[in-house]
Amino acid sequence: MTRNATGVRAEQLAEEYLLRQGLTLVERNFRCRMGEIDLILRDRDTLVFTEVRLRSARDFGGAAASVDRGKQARISAAALHFLAGKRERPCRFDVVVLDRLDAEAIEWIKDAFTA
Repeated sequence: MTRNATGVRAEQLAEEYLLRQGLTLVERNFRCRMGEIDLILRDRDTLVFTEVRLRSARDFGGAAASVDRGKQARISAAALHFLAGKRERPCRFDVVVLDRLDAEAIEWIKDAFTA
């Protein structure tokens, strides 16, 4: 799957925002056969798997609603693959929502779902 420039920019804005909040980047765009994780960061001792969503229209609940159970399952499976063989540590799943390409339009939903 190819990534478009708008999606790449949304992920950059989200990454910059989260770094300003004190998180540390571990990896971006982790891919495996189970799925993809946009950003993996560390928040102190917690590993944060982050999905970035950009939606210009609010149809069907907007960007946050687009992280449905199927998407959550793919992110969770990819996270398990990433964690395989690594030391155990606390983890959480966050979603960063942008309704437009503007750092002022970021909504950070911590602990958006559980695996």
